[in-house]
Amino acid sequence: MTLAHALIPGRADMGQTMEAVVTRPFRHGKGLETQIMAYWLFKSEPDTWSWDMQVARGAAGQEWDGVRNYQARNNMRAMQVGDLGFFYHSNEGKEVVGIVEVIATAHPDSTSDDPRWECVDLRAVRPFTRPVTLDQCKAEPRLKDMVLVNNTRLSVQPVTADEWRVVCEMGATEP
Repeated sequence: MTLAHALIPGRADMGQTMEAVVTRPFRHGKGLETQIMAYWLFKSEPDTWSWDMQVARGAAGQEWDGVRNYQARNNMRAMQVGDLGFFYHSNEGKEVVGIVEVIATAHPDSTSDDPRWECVDLRAVRPFTRPVTLDQCKAEPRLKDMVLVNNTRLSVQPVTADEWRVVCEMGATEP
């Protein structure tokens, strides 16, 4: 196995390879270091929690609570502060409408007394210039392997760096 195909350290449960993420510089202590940035997709029914509601929370953000699926929970456990995600309206619209940032790593979900359930906190970064629909994603050959295209029910999903760039391009939005 080559380095390019090694699993992301500490994120083996995602099944993504090093090609799926990019690194970014950040200041820590006395020097400049890098960390792995991953991309995600967060699905929400707009009548329950919409993009506009997320935006209204401002810099304080909001818990991504109420997730009761082990695979989605495990995806949140793999997230780091600074990871970016698509905000996707499910059921109505079925489209990527914005970009969010993880501002707190996995912690107990305040809507559950069961310690198995955890969530991350997200803040809105920017809206999509043009929303990108599920049908558009399914019609784009470069997205044929995207989790959204193949498993539309999973509420929190990994997105590869290439998929991130393609969806942003389709939405005329800066990655």
